[in-house]
Amino acid sequence: MFSKHGSQLRATTPGRTDVKEVNVSGGPSIDLLDMEIDFAFMSDERRQQLTNPVPEQDVPAPYQYSEDDVLEPCGVKMSTNRQGQPHYTNHIEKARGRDFQSFDVAAAASRPIKTHRRRRQFHDSPYRRPEFATSYENYLDRDALIPRTDHRSSSRARDTPRALFQHRSQAVPVAMADFDRRDERDYDRRGTDSYRGGGSKRPRDVDDDGTAYRDDRRGPQRRRRDDPPRRRYEEPPFPKLRRLLLNIASSTKLPQDEAVDIATYFGEHFDDERLRSDFFDLFVQLIVEQPFKIPFVAAVAFYGNDVKPEITIEAMKRVGDRAQQAFDAGEWKDFKLLLRFFACLQSLYQDDGIFSFLGQLFDKIVDLQSEDENDVVGIELVKIILLTIPYAVVAGGSRFHEQAQQLLKNTGIVAGNALPIESVIHSYVGDESLKPMAYHSVIGLLQAQLTAEAEAGFPLACIPHFDPEALRKSIKEEDAENLPAAPPTHAFPTFNVPTLINPGPRPVFPEAYFSLFADQEANTVPATTDIASSLIRDAIVDTINQLDFNREMVAKFLVDVDCYWTIDVFAKRGTPLDKFKDVTGEKPQYKSEDMIIDAIFSQLFKLPSAEHKLVYYHSVITQCCKVAPQAIAPSLGRAIRTIYKSLPVLDLELGYRFLDWFSHHLSNFEFRWRWTEWLDDLALTNLHPKKAFILAALDKEIRLSFAKRVRSTLPEQMHSLIPERLDEDNSPDFKYDNPQTPYAAEGQALLHQLRKKAPPEEVQATINKIHEQAVEHGIAEVLVPSTDAFVTAICRLGAKSLSHVLSCIERGKDRLLEISQNEVARRQIVASVVEYWKDHPGVAVRIIDILLNYTILAPMTVIQWVFGSHLGGGEALTESWVLEMVSNTVAKVTNRNRQIASARIQKGLPADQIEMVDATLAKDRDNARELFKYIEDATRGVSEGSSDILMEKKASGALSEEDAQLLQEWGGRWHQTFLRKAQVEESVVGEQAVEARIKLLAAEPDTEGANGEASNGEAQMSLA
Repeated sequence: MFSKHGSQLRATTPGRTDVKEVNVSGGPSIDLLDMEIDFAFMSDERRQQLTNPVPEQDVPAPYQYSEDDVLEPCGVKMSTNRQGQPHYTNHIEKARGRDFQSFDVAAAASRPIKTHRRRRQFHDSPYRRPEFATSYENYLDRDALIPRTDHRSSSRARDTPRALFQHRSQAVPVAMADFDRRDERDYDRRGTDSYRGGGSKRPRDVDDDGTAYRDDRRGPQRRRRDDPPRRRYEEPPFPKLRRLLLNIASSTKLPQDEAVDIATYFGEHFDDERLRSDFFDLFVQLIVEQPFKIPFVAAVAFYGNDVKPEITIEAMKRVGDRAQQAFDAGEWKDFKLLLRFFACLQSLYQDDGIFSFLGQLFDKIVDLQSEDENDVVGIELVKIILLTIPYAVVAGGSRFHEQAQQLLKNTGIVAGNALPIESVIHSYVGDESLKPMAYHSVIGLLQAQLTAEAEAGFPLACIPHFDPEALRKSIKEEDAENLPAAPPTHAFPTFNVPTLINPGPRPVFPEAYFSLFADQEANTVPATTDIASSLIRDAIVDTINQLDFNREMVAKFLVDVDCYWTIDVFAKRGTPLDKFKDVTGEKPQYKSEDMIIDAIFSQLFKLPSAEHKLVYYHSVITQCCKVAPQAIAPSLGRAIRTIYKSLPVLDLELGYRFLDWFSHHLSNFEFRWRWTEWLDDLALTNLHPKKAFILAALDKEIRLSFAKRVRSTLPEQMHSLIPERLDEDNSPDFKYDNPQTPYAAEGQALLHQLRKKAPPEEVQATINKIHEQAVEHGIAEVLVPSTDAFVTAICRLGAKSLSHVLSCIERGKDRLLEISQNEVARRQIVASVVEYWKDHPGVAVRIIDILLNYTILAPMTVIQWVFGSHLGGGEALTESWVLEMVSNTVAKVTNRNRQIASARIQKGLPADQIEMVDATLAKDRDNARELFKYIEDATRGVSEGSSDILMEKKASGALSEEDAQLLQEWGGRWHQTFLRKAQVEESVVGEQAVEARIKLLAAEPDTEGANGEASNGEAQMSLA
């Protein structure tokens, strides 16, 4: 943390200065108040006023205003004095005997004048006085209130005496020249020697002997307005509290001092019921949405206990109510963050405080594990306990070390058990020696780290510590006597742990710890044995996921991550890697940029699924690069290179996510990348994961731009990877334009008929001709050539845009549905689309997706085509668009099953609807199992080398041993990916999972909200 020592400048005004006589009969004008007024800018009437000043009159002593006086905006109006100058009368002040008209302004100017606020605040202030009146010849120069910065040399500013500033701050009516502000600014610019460059090396206001003098060419100077100074605007209590609370730990002031100030100020206004309610609403929201600030928000409640114990009591009640709601709804992330707040107040509780509740929570975990040894909710609760213990130990001190150690012994039993699904959520597959890091479960890692911390006495150096006596030290001795001798303690809130635990609206799975930079020689991130790796990672990840509605603020908080932890945890931002060791020395410090990138990729690569849409994490990385490009970009480049090196052993789905992000990220930064680093990999076979990644990335980039643009960003050695034929913005060739193509005449006729919207009879007549020729050629399935011609004609006609192809599919929908009754013809539809768009496979994937939506194609049709005729010896598994097509098809099936399961888990369904939904769910569940089994069998054959075509190619020499081994590795990665997807679906929509949901729903009371909808939270559950 940092502290700031600032001083506030207070300008004082000297006493009144008499006005000199002016020669009105001619000759040069005499200076008034030594202000160097140039009469050339004044009107004749104004010059007459200045040259004939009003004689002095005896005036009463000015009223000394206090800082508490507030000018009511409704009580101000403008009037004129006898010189025609604008004048203000405040009826409230007049009633108090403080009429402004009774003041001599020149005499009143002798009181201290406070520094004015900025121009923006002046404009926005509701207490701003009108500076302009149309009925007056002259107007008041508002700019005289704002400190002005001229473009002049530093020596002039340095040599200007402060007495001159004080002298000019006197505001008298006769000193205000009638000139245009715009003219004055232009004059100042012309008279400034350093404006827009140029100027002599020596300032004009310095003589040869170095003596500074005033430059008379600067023109008239601004001065303060000639009315009584405006009172300082006091910020209302709640906006001030809101600003202070939201900005806690985000400024250069010590967070501990900020917490003391907030607690003290809130205590002064605690009796305001509306302010109190709004403040605690914000208080709870800040805990849930900004996890970095939880210890500092808890510090406000801690110091509030000294100021007014009711602050802490109300804070605990509000947070406790919200935590109970989160627990009942299964919102585990919110519950964890709210429980962390209570852990930070451990020293204020009676008895064991939060450790009693954590023990109760562990007893419930034991019950859940006894009922089902594969229960995942219990695993999630263990993770919450382990992440709460460190904060409770830091806040409570050494007297709670024994309770923490006992709790760790209990959780070790559960944390050491591995669930079956953990075997398929490993980030790396294949040879163990090639994996960048071994597999670690999050709770297993936490358990080991906390055990090591317990043996060392719980140092927990990364968590910020606060001085419990900070508030008492900050107040005066006479005020300290009003404080209690010791802070009052409170009972820990009581939480209701139900018999049946709601698993929550989202499926819960074990989590693997993923890191790109951990356990490396540079040590830019904490080692996996350090508790800081888990605590800081958890806070970063929660910030990313909780603030998904505002990626700009997420990027800001991430870049400022070093502000929210102990000051020695992180090295200076933007430290280059080659100088990192020299800067940190022997101290264990980390690069905040590496930890940010590490945490974002851990969520982007989270298995089995990410918390949010993947494009959200893309946007967070992009925003971080925009906020701090010089710091983030080098770490991001190292991350890309690290992932690229690990592609041969990286999980298939994670490899595709990396490909998708990489191409998207490059498109946001003009497709710039150091491709020359990968030129050596161009010599690899297309079956190698690195070469396949390069080809897929270029294809993705072309989708996001166009071929010629992408080629211009590549080194010359890579130009051959993008064929020149793709440069032309033309539709793919229509193969039936070639007379040598079989059925060329009929194919052209079908295209013409579709374009002219011919009646179905004419189209059928052309198709019959194709059937007759197919029989003559000895083709058994005559629908294959006719379907090929018809679908290719649709693709050619709809090649201009997506709307065109939709229109063409709609036009030929009846014919396509008729064709789809034949299994072979359905597969030919897929083959024809892919063949026509072979140079743009992304378009083919999109059209197949549309045909699935129209139910022209069945999901099994697409899967059978991919793993049947298109698979070959396994070469298709290396193409990214094939994985995209299969994943999209499987996602349609699983999403439908989840929607049906969600419909089943509704309260109050009639018996006939329950029977119908159950029957539909059972049928679709079996279809999904059949789909997954087909994929698993096909990929297993490739991974084991038992595929018929693969064996034939190996025997004939068409595939080398090295290429065959690469194909087997591709098959292994495909097999694990879809085995994982199948297990995930079983845990979500399987019979056991749905029965558990129904049982939980039946145990909840029948309650309805005001709008008649179920309010139990489960009826609104989403299984997606």
